[in-house]
Amino acid sequence: MKNAKFLMTVIASVLFTSGAWAQLSPKGAGSDKDKHGCKGSAGYTFSVLKKDCVRLFEEKIQLKEVDSRKSYISNATIILSEDGKEAELFLPESEGSLVLERKASKKAVVYKKGQYTLTKIKNSYTLKLARKTVFKS
Repeated sequence: MKNAKFLMTVIASVLFTSGAWAQLSPKGAGSDKDKHGCKGSAGYTFSVLKKDCVRLFEEKIQLKEVDSRKSYISNATIILSEDGKEAELFLPESEGSLVLERKASKKAVVYKKGQYTLTKIKNSYTLKLARKTVFKS
């Protein structure tokens, strides 16, 4: 009987301790990977064009918000395909990206998808949403 009580006390202690430890340590700490294996807490997001995890703030083409009524200015990020036929657009506060396709134009390099139009003239980019400029480099 004493052995049974002792065994029950040990089991209860182990269960309590492991339950308390599980509550103290975050569930799956360090395992915040998305479905592509990109670790968001390290600043990574998946790029469709690169087929890899990227850090948007490290990418070369950054566009600044034009008309912000907020107390801060947001960035949009552009990644171009190797052949220049597509542009991947990452907008602030949106999940994932939007891939725009290059359209024929004599004056500029133009990418479109839906209501989004990205234009490159020389080394300057402009992103329009329904003909309104929303981001510029």
